[in-house]
Amino acid sequence: MTIPDAISSKIELQSITTQRPIRSVYLLSLGCAKNLVDSESMSQILRDNGLIMTAKPETANVIVVNTCGFIEPAKKEAIDQILRMADFKKPNGHADYLIVAGCLSQRYAQDILSQMPEVNAVLGTADYDRIFSVIQLLDQEKIGSTGQLTTLPGPGGSLNHLSTPRIPSTPQAYAYIKVAEGCSNHCTYCAIPGIRGPFISRPFEDLIAEATRLSQLGYGELILIAQDTTRYGLDLYGIRRLPELIRQICLIPAVRMVRILYVYNDGLTDEMIETMATEPKVAHYLDLPIQHASDSILSSMNRRDSQENIRQTISRLRQAMPDLILRSTVLVGFPGETAADFDILKNFIREIEFDRLGCFVFSAEEGTPAFDLKPKVRQSTAQARMNQIMKIQQQISLKSNQKRLNQINWVTLESVDEDGVFYKGRSYAEAPEVDPVILVAASSDLIQVGQTVQIRVVDVGEYELTGVTLE
Repeated sequence: MTIPDAISSKIELQSITTQRPIRSVYLLSLGCAKNLVDSESMSQILRDNGLIMTAKPETANVIVVNTCGFIEPAKKEAIDQILRMADFKKPNGHADYLIVAGCLSQRYAQDILSQMPEVNAVLGTADYDRIFSVIQLLDQEKIGSTGQLTTLPGPGGSLNHLSTPRIPSTPQAYAYIKVAEGCSNHCTYCAIPGIRGPFISRPFEDLIAEATRLSQLGYGELILIAQDTTRYGLDLYGIRRLPELIRQICLIPAVRMVRILYVYNDGLTDEMIETMATEPKVAHYLDLPIQHASDSILSSMNRRDSQENIRQTISRLRQAMPDLILRSTVLVGFPGETAADFDILKNFIREIEFDRLGCFVFSAEEGTPAFDLKPKVRQSTAQARMNQIMKIQQQISLKSNQKRLNQINWVTLESVDEDGVFYKGRSYAEAPEVDPVILVAASSDLIQVGQTVQIRVVDVGEYELTGVTLE
């Protein structure tokens, strides 16, 4: 998604007199919500230094692509977008510079510089706070034959850009708060520790200050994210402090809801579950990626889980919060996954009945232990397994949604659908981007985007819900 004009409408941009021309910047953010927070921070740094953000690449002097490079499809999308943005450079376009940041540049900096002469600079995942300095360097450099510059120091390790008070690019209803950078779990299939470095928690006080500021700006729903959100505090304080952080954020008067994404099973302690169950502002919603249910595959993945302890944790969660909406992600086609392993996974999904489930095919990533693992699963077999999982989940999702028929929920209206007939909204049960929206028919002309209203669910499908506002 872009860092759009919506941001500019929330603040008054002021030009700062400098010795260089004032520049306009187009910033394209790819990948996950964690990447989006990094993009928002870069955007704020650029605005603070007098640059103007534009939602149109054709009007920008500088184009920045903040890339994802987690798995093969994400890498392909990033390369496609870099090449598309290169078309907006001079002499055919308006832009002077094209800068590539994020995970792809961290993994493949030299490849980008050698094979994409259109790119002027690459910026590593620890160096987002240097985005303005990079543009200054490009302005000052007498660009040589390749016109390329790299400022890449190494993976992860810096939280500097996150200390910038940013204006979120999300709708006014919600904002993400990134509680930590990096990851220390070292799952064998995952490249993130090599890209972003070890898990580093942000200071507790900084997060409370950010939550206070964002809520005062009108972002009533705060979504806490990290690669492993439940690990928060373990590196910095020696204990898991996410429950305490949640309780303190809930004390902020302007906060309407706190949502927690990307949790690990071993971080769902009794204290964490009790906090979720007893704090009225906490959404009874969790994203718990289990990846698999076969103990042998979980072991090969270097996951700290077994099928039984996952089952026990989910039982504890649902006992404490009967209205819990549980989302998960699984991975099929991992090296060594047999038909028996896959049957275990299917049976577990049928048993647990996740309300929402995503399924991905294993992608062999360079630099990860799983890259050389054997025996490999044929791509066609892995794809067929993914299709089977999603077919099973389709019926489970329908069953889950049918339980919500005639329920009354508070829904925040975030936009209007393309036909102008329904509002699009979310309740506690829908996380942004990954879950379906609720289509809402308004019973009054006074209702408008941005309001939080009570609705009754009147129709459901496998992946959609429709409601009407109460009189």
